[in-house]
Amino acid sequence: MTPITEVEGRRLALSNLEKVLYPATGFTKGEVLHYYATTAEALLPHLRDRAVSFLRYPDGPEGEVFFTKNVPPGTPDWVTTAEVPRSEGPARMVVVQDLPSLMWAANLVTEFHTHQWLVGSPDEADRIVFDLDPGAPATIVDCCEVALWLRERLADDGFEAYAKTSGSKGLHVLAGVRGAGSAHVSDYAKALAKEGERAMPRLVLHRMTRSLRPGKVFVDWSQNAARKTTAAPYTLRARPRPLVSAPVTWAEVEGCEAPEQLVFGAADVGARLRDHGDLLAPLLDPDRAGELPRPDRP
Repeated sequence: MTPITEVEGRRLALSNLEKVLYPATGFTKGEVLHYYATTAEALLPHLRDRAVSFLRYPDGPEGEVFFTKNVPPGTPDWVTTAEVPRSEGPARMVVVQDLPSLMWAANLVTEFHTHQWLVGSPDEADRIVFDLDPGAPATIVDCCEVALWLRERLADDGFEAYAKTSGSKGLHVLAGVRGAGSAHVSDYAKALAKEGERAMPRLVLHRMTRSLRPGKVFVDWSQNAARKTTAAPYTLRARPRPLVSAPVTWAEVEGCEAPEQLVFGAADVGARLRDHGDLLAPLLDPDRAGELPRPDRP
């Protein structure tokens, strides 16, 4: 029998709570739901007013993993949805606005991925993101070196940068943006990735070419395209262990000497929120966003 629970006045059917989703640690679906319920205060502001795509793994990371962008069948009518532009025509996507919607989505067993724009203004990006992806034998330690360079470079253009782990092997560097479309942000991000490659040619790569990746950090600037999404802060990832895309301090980035220093699981996040609060909260403040240099800047 599927248990029914009530969340802020909404009735939810939560299924298979004892199911082990992460066999390496025995982490169950019930624990996934508990994680999202206890992290919701920090997570929800990063999802709110953004179209969400789900990377679903209902049988765990070792089972079938698939992206869901359109509103899933059976979505309750009280879950907010929005029409979003796509090259092939408008589509309708979920917008996670509140705790009941978050718990409904978490019951689908999903990573949460969002665009770099709000559904109310899809033509205007409000953030820039760099996904730093290390090619073995490079690790997140190398990503930290690149992140520190990016932080300084962004500061030169008036941006305050923030960092989070990807929840996999790499690191994400983000900054708030105002007054720019996704294409402009993408061009700027690509230019910085190329500049980083020139500054650190032995370490940085701005192209995705697999054969060039070993031992380097690929600075993926392409996630700034309007159609692309990036793993949201605090989302669980479909990895062998219940790892989280966790915000980190710049002191942690500067002091990282071994990959395990920047690996955070579901069990770590509560204490980090108590100690630091939401390190990415300033990213949500439009008054702290920067403006891109003019496209014709040399």
